[in-house]
Amino acid sequence: MVKVTYVQPDGSSRTCEVAPGDSVMDGALDNGIAGIVAQCGGGCTCATCHCYVREPFFGRLPVPHPDEAEMLDYVPGRRANSRLSCQIRLSAALDGLIVDVPPRQT
Repeated sequence: MVKVTYVQPDGSSRTCEVAPGDSVMDGALDNGIAGIVAQCGGGCTCATCHCYVREPFFGRLPVPHPDEAEMLDYVPGRRANSRLSCQIRLSAALDGLIVDVPPRQT
């Protein structure tokens, strides 16, 4: 299992164990993490699973697929470390990943 910590806008956090191969979004939905809405269910068509990925993990991720990059253009509050959690597949290299949930999703 891969440990992922989801940090809420108020600073509270919750660490969950997620199966390798699942997405950060899957882990959030399976564990009832507030703020990861995922209206499209992981289809990379809505951007309601937006999150901020902390270093050093952000640097370990592959560059976003063009579809993800396009969706991120529509995210309010986009930052340099913004990603769609549905597009982050977990592996042992991401064990300990920390993501910040934005204050609101579109």
